[in-house]
Amino acid sequence: MSMLTKLLLTDLVSGVNHVPSNYIRPLSDRPNLTEVGKSEGSNLIPVIDLQGLYGPNHSDLITQIGLACQDHGFFQVKNHGVPEKMIENVLQIAREFFRLPESERLKNYSDDPSKTTRLSTSFNVKTEKVSNWRDFLRLHCYPLQNYVHEWPTNPPSFREEVAEYCTSVRGLVLRLLSAISESLGLDRDYIDKQLGNHGQHMAMNYYPPCPEPELTYGLPGHTDPNLITILLQDDVPGLQVLHNGKWVAVNPIPNTFIINIGDQMQVISNDRYKSVLHRAVVNSNKERISIPTFYCPSPDALIGPAPELIDDEDNRPAVYRKFTYQEFYDKFWNRGLATECCLDMFKA
Repeated sequence: MSMLTKLLLTDLVSGVNHVPSNYIRPLSDRPNLTEVGKSEGSNLIPVIDLQGLYGPNHSDLITQIGLACQDHGFFQVKNHGVPEKMIENVLQIAREFFRLPESERLKNYSDDPSKTTRLSTSFNVKTEKVSNWRDFLRLHCYPLQNYVHEWPTNPPSFREEVAEYCTSVRGLVLRLLSAISESLGLDRDYIDKQLGNHGQHMAMNYYPPCPEPELTYGLPGHTDPNLITILLQDDVPGLQVLHNGKWVAVNPIPNTFIINIGDQMQVISNDRYKSVLHRAVVNSNKERISIPTFYCPSPDALIGPAPELIDDEDNRPAVYRKFTYQEFYDKFWNRGLATECCLDMFKA
């Protein structure tokens, strides 16, 4: 990437008819798009209505959430409490940001993963051999007051709109963490208390149209290193989830979020809940925007299986040793988006 005059994919590929060589995956590692199933109709990725979470349907919803975490690692939520207008605004502001002139966008550019606000491309341009077909703006957003002053000021309403969205999504996360704790038979605040000071990041992912989508990925198959991810996607399909050994397309449903269990949740649940491989594919016709919110422990938080879920006599030993989130994240980042889950390095 450093040999190219253009730092960002969006500017590099404008008007090209072929995928540049450094984006082409080896034959054994291509999307094979003809073999992908569809989630619609078969209900492979459950849709959970959160409307009654604190009402008479509470125990039924807790059961639904638990089964989704156990069987799929993914579920979708509606009636989640984040206003529709706020969702529209944050998608629009992301579109506007990626349509800014190159010189304006590049004010936020950095290859340094330790920077808490940065625009970059692919995944880790310093270590990877094949690039991914995406540009992204990464923002730390909790505690909000520590980071909002670093965020872009163009588009002019960026900070205000995105701050409102982050705060609303954090409220949804905390409700989900309480429900997931309960579904594991733990105290409602158990997971919340494991996270230290808590951390929240988000990414605005921009996937430009790709002339040969079968040759590359927006992001290859990976699990998320954090605790839980709340994904907002626009109306262009691209997310695919591995379910029973097959890739399944999760097509967008308006005004819903896609929730997926991250590696830290798999550890806390002592492998009862699964952090599942997923990927982003691209298409030749339309740009796509996705906005994941990554909720995670603070770097110094000590993570390990919940003691209540360990029982040596009942053949449920601790699957993982204890570790700090910083240790885990460093290993994840340095090895890149390897298909194998990073969790194997932390087995007890």
